[in-house]
Amino acid sequence: MDLRLDGTTALITGAGSGIGRATALALAAEGVRVALLDRDAAALRDTARSCADAVLLAADVTAEEQVASAVAAGVDALGGLDAVVCCAGVSGPVGTPVEQTALEDWNRVLAVNVTGAFLVLKHALPALRKAAAASVVLLASDSAVVASPGMAPYCASKAALVQFGRALSVDLAGTGVRVNTVAPSIVDTPMSRGDLGIEAFAEPGFPVQTAAEVAAHVAYLVSPRSRAVNGTTLLSDFGYTARSGFPA
Repeated sequence: MDLRLDGTTALITGAGSGIGRATALALAAEGVRVALLDRDAAALRDTARSCADAVLLAADVTAEEQVASAVAAGVDALGGLDAVVCCAGVSGPVGTPVEQTALEDWNRVLAVNVTGAFLVLKHALPALRKAAAASVVLLASDSAVVASPGMAPYCASKAALVQFGRALSVDLAGTGVRVNTVAPSIVDTPMSRGDLGIEAFAEPGFPVQTAAEVAAHVAYLVSPRSRAVNGTTLLSDFGYTARSGFPA
């Protein structure tokens, strides 16, 4: 299916690895000119090798001055902005009870996963409003609706991101800017391998999706093909949350 994205522009955060990188490659393959934002400049250069005429923006999404400068530079280089995809994220402490969670760790997870998206969109919205039809996609997680032990900061941040997307879609109603969220279950990324261990992905006892599969969901939501989809979350969890606990 032609996604009708050829000749459009997009800013992608967390583009240095994982889902962010896969999203950049997927959109570039559809003819989107991409601005890649990540705090790791070397990783950005790596991603850019597979994205024609990409704009590289090294910035920390938790630092507003850096975000403002990067977004402005990206919009200027692209000549406008049709989409923003917020993929930058951290998992934070894994397997840590709340009473043993340091405030610094809690704040860091919320700062990257939630405040980072807020800052990027705060500064990107003026450009998005000028587009004929714009799309915002936030990368959440099934952890927004289910929880794993010892991951309270991460779960809280992803739930907040989902509701932020819903609220933003309401605020932007009638402007031509759509806002949606993708919430995948376990994805085979460097971050997941760091949390679960490389051996967990050798013969996993749980369903795993690839970053490219998640990026395909993002590309659809960015596309005008999904113009009626707004203020919602695409939950890609192999149907796990649809199952009843009833013992039958």
